[in-house]
This record gives sequence, structure tokens and C-alpha cells, in this order.
Amino acid sequence: MFSVHRDENNPFIGPDIETAWRALAAFNPSPVKDGSTTHVLYRAAGNPALYEGTEDLELSTIALATSTDGEHFTDHEQLITPEHAWEKFGCEDPRVTKIDGTYYIFYTALSVYPFDATGIKVAVALSRDLKTIDAKHPVTPFNAKAMTLFPDRVGGKLCAILTVNSDLPPASTAIALFDRPEDIWSEDYWAAWYADLPSHTIDLTRGDTDHVEVGAAPIKTADGWLLIYSHIQNYFSEQRIFGIEAALLDLNDPTKLVSRTVYPFMVPEESYEKYGRLPQIIFPSGAMCEGDQLTVYYGATDTSCCRATLSLSALLDSMSADGSIKQHVERYAKNPILSPIPEHDWEANHVLNPASIEIDGDVYILYRAVGPSNTSVMGFARSRNGFDIDERLDVPIYGPRADFEMKHGGPTDNSGCEDARVVRIDDRLYITYTGYDSVSMPKVVTSSISVADFLAQRWDAWSEPLIISPVGVDDKDACIVPEKIEGQYLVLHRIDGHVCADFVDSPDFRSEQLTRCIQIFGARPGMWDSRKVGIAGPPIKTEAGWILFYHGITDQGHYCLGAVLLDSTDPTHILGRTSQPIMTPVEVWEREGWIANVVFPCGQIVRDETIYLYYGGADHVIGVATLSLATLIGSLTAVTP
Repeated sequence: MFSVHRDENNPFIGPDIETAWRALAAFNPSPVKDGSTTHVLYRAAGNPALYEGTEDLELSTIALATSTDGEHFTDHEQLITPEHAWEKFGCEDPRVTKIDGTYYIFYTALSVYPFDATGIKVAVALSRDLKTIDAKHPVTPFNAKAMTLFPDRVGGKLCAILTVNSDLPPASTAIALFDRPEDIWSEDYWAAWYADLPSHTIDLTRGDTDHVEVGAAPIKTADGWLLIYSHIQNYFSEQRIFGIEAALLDLNDPTKLVSRTVYPFMVPEESYEKYGRLPQIIFPSGAMCEGDQLTVYYGATDTSCCRATLSLSALLDSMSADGSIKQHVERYAKNPILSPIPEHDWEANHVLNPASIEIDGDVYILYRAVGPSNTSVMGFARSRNGFDIDERLDVPIYGPRADFEMKHGGPTDNSGCEDARVVRIDDRLYITYTGYDSVSMPKVVTSSISVADFLAQRWDAWSEPLIISPVGVDDKDACIVPEKIEGQYLVLHRIDGHVCADFVDSPDFRSEQLTRCIQIFGARPGMWDSRKVGIAGPPIKTEAGWILFYHGITDQGHYCLGAVLLDSTDPTHILGRTSQPIMTPVEVWEREGWIANVVFPCGQIVRDETIYLYYGGADHVIGVATLSLATLIGSLTAVTP
């Protein structure tokens, strides 16, 4: 469980219109450290110009910048430029590794224009000081890109990883071992190696439409070689999704895959990752590790150099050998804690998606219940220890009362009061829920009751239900933040696939409705929450900020659980977001039910630094799971060395 934190200085290197050779772009950085000095090599592109008889060539060269504080890079200069016929039309995308006192700088050499696969190959430049290039060699006699050298020998041999046939897909990710440096540029070596290519490859794709390219030079860990790489979904269509993923390779035999991320941990989200020369592209080209902080260097939209940090140990912990996703919660052994009761017509079919609140040491669970008519009402259960049910009423405590939540369709069409969230403000409990009449758009509805009436079970004391969502808008998954922010109350809800925020003066909504949508976050195409997102329970206030659980829906339609950390003074600002799911459907009763493959919380409580999550499983039963609050906060906050 971890989050990725993009550098606040991103892009940390970009185009410079006053420097001809990087006037157009500066991207795909590769870092290397020399004592306290950090060097970054990157691809620089000049404006289109007449070159070698061609028109409008954006010539790429390889530049170097230096930093003494690891943050700010200066002294930009060209290091590698075209000199030979085999690199005549550009030098692209460097990867640098220092071994045995020599910097090996692999890059893509372009020998033909217009560009085609026959003229896109790997080359290497050697330097002792990153000031002077001592030698340059063409490396692969075949189409290849993204080659990089491991920083230590493997079995006494120099070891490299590269992308073969990168422009003649399907491409291959492959390992090459060398007895001596001269083998790296030996045509005889590569002829024999290529003839036996399958024995050198690692398959990092998940399907026939994926494309993988090597990213950063591998990092040595106790568990294996960590490879950060580019994983492109839908590569053969116009809807490509560029993601950054990781794999762990065997220390002694890097052709053996130990584990890998199940989903990308980064996709384009920020404006500088979405808009540029080639939009919606992030491409990893370097990585460094200090303590537990892993810094990934990447190019954004083939325009600029960026970086992001995450926890190395948490990343490794999240990776899977068999494609399963780690569960970061502990499910109660006696789950499910609530199931349908056939003798109660109103809850005979399904119980699901519970709200929860703790009052005077008791946990109250307000759950959605559905009978044969598919009308949703709210049931009531109470637990002293947070797990076992001590009281459960045999009648609903809340049901459709207004015309906008009465059934107007067929007799068994879905309708009613769905998926409540509950908060306490002073001496009243406020619920927000989805009101649905089976034909119109879903609406956010609110009602309230005094704490005294709630504890006395005077259910006729609920206030009149009021629609609070904008007119004519499909809106749901809402809650009121139970504390004023700058003198107003914040309402979280979902419109058009985005979790939104609105500020209101009063939680009773007698004189106002939600009128705007401040977008906080949405789905991340290509990741575990790619299809849709919506809030789970109301946010939890902590010293680090507001923790908001949310559900995300995968491309396969599975409902999973994640979390974001919102700024305590401005909850519309995200401080952290889980890159991998916290919880996914794994139990039979989470995978099979009214709607398959669903875990869906609408509430939680915190006791003794432990979060109790109450959730619906497969829209049919209800379970509870626990999670350490400190662990969750640690995964959402910034990583420090």
C-alpha cells in the first residue's frame, strides 16, 4: 500500500527557447550520482530545421545537467551529438550506468530519415568523467531501443536489458550477458544472441495488445533486481494508455521474473503529463534509491523531465508473483456479519452498503436492505465490539417517503433510498443517500434526526427528505464533512465520474442546493480505478489531513477500495492517493451475489488507532474489516529518505 508523490518542481527540466538544441523539448532523463553530485542525461530536441537535406527535422541530441542539491539542475550542455552515419539523424533517450569507473551511456541511434525500424538501433558512448566521450559504438545490428546496463555484474558478467524489435512489434524485453566490454558492440556476439532470442526474453505484457519498453537501469535489492519500465495498454489502437510499472527479476538469473505490479502505479494525471508535444505520455527512463525512497525519473509528453517518489519497501510489498493483489485489510473471521433474512420481506433478498457511526461506545450500522420488490430501505443493527451484532431490528428505520424516491417504473424495478452515509454534527445525525424513483436520474437526498431520537428509536422523527443535488444531474455517493471548513460545510458527491466538492452554509439544506462541482479526483485510465470512482464513508480527520476512502471500478467491472488524503484546511486539495487497491473482492461472498465482485463500504469508525470498515459484499451481504490508521497515513504521506 503506497502512494506516488510527484515532485513539486515538476517539470524540473524543460525546453529552453533561448537554447537552440533544446528549444523544442528536454525529456526522458537518466540520473547517475557521483558523491554528492547528481548528473542527469536527457534527450534534447531542437526546433524543426533543414538538416542533411531533410526538411523540418527535429534533431535529438543528448544533454547533461548537474545538481549539487539533487533538486535544481544547471550547467546544461550537449554531451552526445550525431557524428557517424549510424547516428546521423539523431541520438535519443540515454540510459547511463557507471561500472568499473566507466560511464556506459546507451542511446537510440537513428541512421535513416524518414525514420523506420531498419535505422533505429542501440548505440553506446563511453566516458570516464561525463565531460569527454572517449568512444562511441553501434551496438545492435537489429531494431532495438532502451538498452541499459545493470550497475553490478551478474555471475561475474556484465549484464544488460533492452527492448528488441521495439518498432517491429511484438517487441521483446531481453537480457544480454557479456564476458568483456568489447562484447557489447561485437557483431558476432549479437548474431549468435539474436538467433537464440527466446531464451533471453522476459514477458512483461498482460495481453496481446500490450507493449513494453525498458525504462530505468535496474536497482539491486535484497529480493531481486527492481526494473521500472513502460507498459503501454492498447498499443495498436488510438486509445493507448501509457503507464509506469515495476518488476522484480531474479538476482542470479534476470531472465526469471520473481514478481511484478498488477497495475500501473503511475499514469498521466497532471497537466504537464497530459498536454505537450505528444499528449498523455509518461515514460520512465531512470530511477534512484536513497534509503527507502525510490525516485522515478520520467519524460512527460515528450516535452519535459519529471520525477516522482514512492516507498521502495511498499512497492516491493505490493508486487505479486501470481497476479493476485495483496489485501491490506484484515477481514473478520466470522464475516459476513449481516445477511438477508427471508422472513423479513423488506430485507429478504439483499443487505448491503452500510453506513456506520459510533455513539457512546456502540457502533450503529444503517444498512441498505432490498426485498422482492427491489425497493431499497434502511435497516438498523448495533454492535458493542464492532464485530458481532448485539441488536438488529425487524423493521426498517427509514424508507421512501417523497415522490422522487417512490417507484414509478415496473413493480420490481429498483427504487427507494440507497447507500446512505451518516455523520454527526452537534446533537443531530445527518444522512445523505441516493434517492431513486426507477425512471429519473438518481439524486442526492438528505434527512436528519436528533441523537436523542435516534437512540430512542423514534423513527418518525426523521426530517423531511430534501433533494440537494443539482437539477437534472446524475448525482450520488455523497456525504457531508462533519466540521466547518473556513466557516462552511463541505459536501462530497460524484458527478460525471468525478468526486466533487461543494460548500454550503448549513447542513440542513433548507435554503440551498449544491450548485457547482469542484472536481477533486476522477478515474485513472489504465489503473485499478480506471472505470469509475465514488466515495466510500465520510472522511476521517487526522493530524495529516482528511482520509477519504473511495471505491474504484476496474476495467473488468470489479469494485475495489482505495483512499486519498485531503488537505485539512482545503479538502479539495489531494495530498496523497493510493496507487494500488487496499482491498479487492476475494471471498466467495464478495465475488458472488446480486452484483458480482464488489466490496463497497459506506462507513467506518476508528477505535484505538484501528479503522473498522463496514462494507457490502457482492451487493448481497455485509462484512467488516480492519486496517491500521497509522499504516494508512504512512502510505498516503510523502516519503522521505
